[in-house]
Amino acid sequence: MQKPPLMPTRVFVLVLMPILAVTLVPYYAFTVGFSAFDWSMGVLFAALTLHSISAGYHRLWSHKAYQAHAAVRLCYAILGACTIQNTILNWASDHRNHHKFVDDRDRDPYSASRGFWFSHMGWMIRDHKGGKDDFSNVKDLVRDPIIMWQYKYYVQLVLVTNIALPLLIGYLFSSALGVFLLAGLLRLVVIHHFTFFINSLAHIWGSQPYSDANSSRDNLILAVVTFGEGYHNYHHSFQGDYRNGIRWWHYDPTKWVLTVFSWVGLTSRLKRASQLQVEKARLAMQYTRALRKA
Repeated sequence: MQKPPLMPTRVFVLVLMPILAVTLVPYYAFTVGFSAFDWSMGVLFAALTLHSISAGYHRLWSHKAYQAHAAVRLCYAILGACTIQNTILNWASDHRNHHKFVDDRDRDPYSASRGFWFSHMGWMIRDHKGGKDDFSNVKDLVRDPIIMWQYKYYVQLVLVTNIALPLLIGYLFSSALGVFLLAGLLRLVVIHHFTFFINSLAHIWGSQPYSDANSSRDNLILAVVTFGEGYHNYHHSFQGDYRNGIRWWHYDPTKWVLTVFSWVGLTSRLKRASQLQVEKARLAMQYTRALRKA
């Protein structure tokens, strides 16, 4: 069977940009040097964009786990474009299909059953859709003017937030190239792979305290590098919950931010799975494991 064609733009973003990052960043560090301000901008851009994927693209738009003020939605739409992970419509559509058809080799867009490489980034490099987008499962999102604004101006938002903004900040306060290399290039590559780990490693490495009906797993290390998304077995079991880490000690900064936002009216109707449902799932999983050992 003939392989789907390569996506040139995605090849550049996913393959060539990491090569540029691991060559240009060390070269600049040894020949010129990065200032503390350059590093602080890299960390700030990383935190904001990673949060926008976790809270915005994922929990708000893909799962409708809460409602948000227009100002919050606009910020998440802009910062989401800064991650270069496609538009809200494309991301949410793929993710809803992932949950609906999880582990199905043909219908899950990034099925872990097809291996680490495919689920991590291989599914994006080749055109598996025949050049067509199907938004039939995100009709609710099409009615949001902010989402459609982002869809219309996505390329412009990508260029402004990833190139123009870091260069401008660097020019005004430090080094244009220094801030661009850390807040633009290196940050983008790191955030990409942290996010992609949820599609790949979080379906391979970790525990399954709530269900083994699919390959999703809870993993604390992945939760730390993705602002709480690593509690993936829980998420697949209770995908409508605005939390991924349900215990107070679980590392889930996205949950904490959304909770604080609710105190000042920026978010509302935060959905939570009932404690009874969670405990039933956990005990059922323990019972299933006990039967297997018997």
